[in-house]
Amino acid sequence: MQSWWFEAALLADGWAERVRMTVQDGRIVTLAPDSAREAEDERHGIALPGIANLHSHAFQRGMAGMAERRGPGADSFWTWRDTMYRFANAIGPDEIEAIAALAFIEMLEAGFVRVGEFHYVHHDRDGTPFSNPAEMGGRLAAAAAETGIGLTLLPVLYMTSGFGGVPPRPEQRRFIHDADGYARLIEASRAAVAGLADARVGVAPHSLRAVTPEGLYAALAVGGRGPVHIHIAEQTGEVDDCLRHSGAAPVEWLLANAPVNARWCLVHATHATSAELDGIARSGAVVGLCPITEANLGDGVFPAAELSAAGGRFGVGSDSNVLIDLAQELRSLEYSQRLTHRARNLLSSDDSPSTGRTLFDAAGRGGAQALGGADHGLAPGARADFVTLDRSHPTLADRAGDALLDAFVFANGGGMIDGVWCGGRQKVRGGRHVARAGVVRRYAATLARLAIL
Repeated sequence: MQSWWFEAALLADGWAERVRMTVQDGRIVTLAPDSAREAEDERHGIALPGIANLHSHAFQRGMAGMAERRGPGADSFWTWRDTMYRFANAIGPDEIEAIAALAFIEMLEAGFVRVGEFHYVHHDRDGTPFSNPAEMGGRLAAAAAETGIGLTLLPVLYMTSGFGGVPPRPEQRRFIHDADGYARLIEASRAAVAGLADARVGVAPHSLRAVTPEGLYAALAVGGRGPVHIHIAEQTGEVDDCLRHSGAAPVEWLLANAPVNARWCLVHATHATSAELDGIARSGAVVGLCPITEANLGDGVFPAAELSAAGGRFGVGSDSNVLIDLAQELRSLEYSQRLTHRARNLLSSDDSPSTGRTLFDAAGRGGAQALGGADHGLAPGARADFVTLDRSHPTLADRAGDALLDAFVFANGGGMIDGVWCGGRQKVRGGRHVARAGVVRRYAATLARLAIL
């Protein structure tokens, strides 16, 4: 039995002071507000539930900052994608494990305790399948084991390079499966994560441009009752192509032709219409927003205020991992709405006036739902996944309750997170992951060996 005592903690039913928590076998046993500290208790200032990062391509952490040079023509998502393909085709199993380990460490240091890894680099560099279909996914599982982050592995089905079954491009050779091969990949992926605590496997048809309708249905068939993630309506070019091919926009087509429900995460949905947002809200699906990456790639601004007004759900992810920062993802989401509407505090409400608290709670609930019903919130029976803030941080001085989350989201220049625990095991101490030094050395050696961009 482990025990902690917090000056204040955000519990599943709200803020409480002088909270004593006990944990056994990685799960919370008791939470007792207004309790005296006992001799064996580990003392901390402010405790928050950890948040799930619902969308990551971990390998792209290795190219962070490498695509920020103007090309000879107009730069866009599509020119960035060419740079990403070059990097993706250079990495092997050792490289993806080393890069993912650093990405996962930075997620934990930012307050993320679980990651949805949308994983599509499956085959060897020449496109030849590995003898183990989940060789690369298994390396992601190894990085999760080393760092302690919770993992929902989302192996991607990638079949085509455009609507209407356009054959894949040569640079996509490492991504491609047919339906039978994808079924084998899912089976192997479940074996690859079997040794991890509380790991899950979902399915991820990449996008409507990268799978045929038959492929989409085949992916759903092998997914069982696990989560379903799909990129959708991220770029205006994708929307236009889908309209030309099918007569419907991507979200419109998906809602009309697939059993979208609370197990689904629609990643980005940047260019969804009002009617589509209403349909998403009615379905119970989560919209996976990645504001830092969406800004970096020039995707556009998701109408989050409209989704919120419709009763829709969202979570946040770090996507390309150009910068891994939970507070900044939430802050960027709200600021994008302010810039669009020229108003303030657009994602809060009369019932929940604190914008920081509203964003934090929504991202927590949405992320947990999107990653297969993972635990969220500090409550008896839940996994002991929690974050502590440094009470001595000057921006937190004289703050209490929701004002702490307003400061964490909107006035956090770094240094607020003191500790992070996953399943009751401390992974971040004094703001730094306990394995950071060794992982950074391996990462640096890996990037020096690649040296391709």
